Parts: sequence; C-alpha cells; structure tokens
Amino acid sequence: MLQFPRKEPTMRLLIAITICVCGLSTLHAEELPKPTGAAIVDPDAKWELLFTRSADVQGGLTEGPAVAPDGSIYFTDIPLAPDRGMIMRFDPKTKKTTLFTAKSGKANGLIFDADGFLLACEGSDDGGRRVSRWDVKTGESKTIADRFRGKKFNAPNDLCVDAQGRIYFTDPRYLGSEPREIEYRAVYRIDPDGSVIEITRDTLKPNGIALSPDGRTLYVADHDNGEDRIGANTNPPPLPGPMKIYAFPLNEAGIVDVERRTIVDFGDQAGCDGMTIDAEGNIYLTARSLKRPGVLVVNPDGEEVAFIPTGPPNQKRDPNHPPVGIPSNAEFGIGDEINVLYVTTDLSLYRIPLKSKGFHVQYGDRIR
Repeated sequence: MLQFPRKEPTMRLLIAITICVCGLSTLHAEELPKPTGAAIVDPDAKWELLFTRSADVQGGLTEGPAVAPDGSIYFTDIPLAPDRGMIMRFDPKTKKTTLFTAKSGKANGLIFDADGFLLACEGSDDGGRRVSRWDVKTGESKTIADRFRGKKFNAPNDLCVDAQGRIYFTDPRYLGSEPREIEYRAVYRIDPDGSVIEITRDTLKPNGIALSPDGRTLYVADHDNGEDRIGANTNPPPLPGPMKIYAFPLNEAGIVDVERRTIVDFGDQAGCDGMTIDAEGNIYLTARSLKRPGVLVVNPDGEEVAFIPTGPPNQKRDPNHPPVGIPSNAEFGIGDEINVLYVTTDLSLYRIPLKSKGFHVQYGDRIR
C-alpha cells in the first residue's frame, strides 16, 4: 500500500462520473487506451465504477479487494492519520456498498480464509500493525500475529493463503511516526498453530504478494519508494530503490530454498502494488507507473500477455493536478463473476469483465 497526501475529496479516472439516485454511472468524456491481450480481455471491455469515497476523511486510497464466500467484495479505504481506516463491502447483486467497520486498524490487504473469516493486514500510521481475523457476521476481530521474536511488525501490507491454510504476508514500512522495532523488511508466514516463520528478507520493501496455483512459487512485489514516510520534507528527496517482481521457489515445506528470480523490472517507473492470480497461473499486477498506469498481466516467466489501462498514459506529478487512475490492488470474483476483475483505483472501486478466470485456493472447487 502506497499513500500520498491529497486534499481532494475524490479522485477519478479521466472519465466523467455522474452520481444519480439509482447509483453511480460513467460517461466516457475521455477514452482510456484500449486493453491489449485478446486472450485475456476484450479490447472493447470497459471499467465499471462501483464506489468512490464520500466519507469526510483525508488522503490515502482504497485498497485490498477480497471476495467473500457469498461473492461480495470487501475492500479497505485507508486515510491518513488520525482517521482509523474503514473496511467496506460491495454487494454485486444490489450494487450497493456499505460500511463493514470504521475502525479497521488501518487495514490494507485483505483475503478470506477457507472458513469464511476475513484476514487483514493492519498497517502503521496509527494502525494496528498486526495480521487480524474478522468475523464478518459479528464484526469482531482478533489478533493472529503482531510480533516476530517479540518485536512488533513494521506495517503488515498484503497477504495470501495456501492450501494448508498458512498465511504469507509482507511487512514493509511506508509511513507513520511509530518507532520501528524490526530494522529490516521481510516476508513472513503464519502457520495454523500461530507460529510465525520468516520466509525471506531478500527484498527491500515487499508489498504485493501472491501464490501460484500449485503453491510452489511465491510472487512478491518489491516497491521501494526510498523513504519510510511518504510526503516527508527531505532535501534532496530520497532516491527510490528496486521496483521489481520476484518469483521465490518454495519447497514442499513452503520454504524458500532456491535463489529468487526477477520476472519483471519496472526500471525508473513506480512498480506494482497489489496482485492476483488467474487459473492459468498468470499474474495480474497493479502497475502504478505514471507513464503507463494499469493492470499488467504477465505469465510466470514475466512475459506480458495483457495490459488493461486504468488511467491516461504519460502523466506528470503535479501538486495542483494529482495523477489519476493509479491502481492499488486486484481480485477476481467467484461463481458467476469468476471472470470479473475488481480493482481499487485512487479512492474508488471498479470492475471489468475478462475472458480469464480467477483462482482462489481457499475455496477450491466448492465455489469455482
């Protein structure tokens, strides 16, 4: 999760948005570039706007879409401190979005487990700095893990689960004034017995994370913006580091024992935030590059197989005209929406129909 201070109450793509009694609809005042990769997405497919923040909170972004067993989409709305952050619920049947909780602990990445509990990575900046489990029926949450070897996590960011119910998650740090107890940033795993294992620290700022359908490859986005507090006044500004996607081979015990591979290198452009996987093993990366913002789809070797623009290309970072259409995370639906991709972008939630089908290891054939 990357956060940029913004004063605007809403952000949008370069698409005129009309709010009416019946809900949200989009009027295409300026067309985005067409999607590419005909095997994945129809070139005429369009984004549908589902939600834009209306709460009176400042800054931040929407994040972490996760599909529930009933097909609804839970996602986070993360403002800057001191606001606590929200988890929202979108119902595909009614197209209504409701508030699940207004005290999310600055939840960022979300995913449901096989038992129907919502798992959340709670970040820093007055957040919980823990991995939590939410009962969506009662609204109650509890801590799964908030420390490694007695030290508080930096800022859990994103997570995925495997067929054994083990939780892999990233722990970078992007903002917040809390003292850091762990001086490095790593990827961890929480086992069903509650024990926490360090999987790798071979990244500078691990962000998005996903597992291949066979569970033998762990994909991690390294998104090093060069500082711990976005928006801090430093002169000269810190230089960004790696903007890459790594593939970590996992052995039968789910441990990294072979050197990582770099499958995507974004160079001097902002890289990937969150990601998801389809049934064929392709990886859907939310690319935050101002030159080319959108969902970049690559195969396990890192070869581009599709690109779905979410914003206009070749934007500039201008304080008077902030960038628009910058995606943060993605998730496939289930059931009748197994080929629908949900994406959080700026302060909104969108979806688009695809030809590919999503993969959800926690649900298996029970729902697919």
